[in-house]
Amino acid sequence: MQVFILETSVFSGEVKYLQVIDENGNADPARFPNDIDDAKIAEMYKNMLYARAFDAKVLSLQRQGRAVTYAPLLGEEATQIGSASAMRKDDLFVPAFRQHGVYIVRGIPLEYMFIYWRGYEEGNAYPKNVGGTPIAVPVATQMPHAAGLAFAQRYAGKDAVVVAYVGDGGTSEGDFYEAMNFAGVWRAPLVIIIENNEWAISVPRKNQTASQTLAQKAFAAGIPCVQVDGNDVVAVYKATKEAIENAKYGPTVIECMTYRMGIHTTADDPTKYRPDADVEIWKARDPILRIRKYLEAKGLWNDELDKKTLDEHAKAIDAAVEKAEQFKEDPTVMFKHVYSFVPQVLQNELDDALKNNFWQGEEGGE
Repeated sequence: MQVFILETSVFSGEVKYLQVIDENGNADPARFPNDIDDAKIAEMYKNMLYARAFDAKVLSLQRQGRAVTYAPLLGEEATQIGSASAMRKDDLFVPAFRQHGVYIVRGIPLEYMFIYWRGYEEGNAYPKNVGGTPIAVPVATQMPHAAGLAFAQRYAGKDAVVVAYVGDGGTSEGDFYEAMNFAGVWRAPLVIIIENNEWAISVPRKNQTASQTLAQKAFAAGIPCVQVDGNDVVAVYKATKEAIENAKYGPTVIECMTYRMGIHTTADDPTKYRPDADVEIWKARDPILRIRKYLEAKGLWNDELDKKTLDEHAKAIDAAVEKAEQFKEDPTVMFKHVYSFVPQVLQNELDDALKNNFWQGEEGGE
């Protein structure tokens, strides 16, 4: 008797790739989002310039000893500005540690950002209308928070979506998978932006996972996904906008293909592990250069406008630095925001510190 084993497919998946404007500034009309106009694109371009100018300023301050270890965003402006620009007023964002462009779009006063990068946590105490969580330096630890925050919006009956950011290295962490699994099960209104800049410090993306794409990791959680040209601000905007609109049905994962053109942090030297030739290839794909080509081809931008915009940004940044450097720190805040109330053990430490004038570095108050 012959036995036949019938094999059937129980799952198949496809990751689509989205690009709207190519490296030469040419747009595909068929893919162009219908809710965006040239004025909006020009606004996003200005914010990309703003983010890069802010980035250069903090990097300069760090090298002068006026800021702490800093993670630049050079080359990743389109991913951040495009996604943040697609968010609605009441939507929330959960960043990692490199999303400075998101902060700019969401309206965080620049002096707060400079206060934080001077080493003071008070810079994370954003105005309530900003709708974002503080910087999260430990890799991917923000992801479960994002999933829980998204679940809370639905539980409370709010029409708000949470947009969370994670790097390619973060997708190798357990927190990332747990957050996706939770969001998938509960259909939480969560949009996960994977900012794939090809390097997790000195570890290349190819050494992090055998997955052909990072987006496809969403399949295991039953979540739809898409891969986007992360240097195309319009494509990122479109993908994020659609994900936000679909959030009433559940989460989405968006993998943005970009590149970290600079250093991982100011404590890093990428020349020790990354070929310069690779960097040169990606410089030709500069997200700012690309969108400028698009605007210039339509007669919407020129050198004069560029200079005017950069001058405005420089003045605003310098004014914010001045405000930040006038900030007077309060060391007691380290005791006040860890718990909903100050436990007695911390109160005792605070009382002892005040009694002994600890803040001045003195041993005892005599």
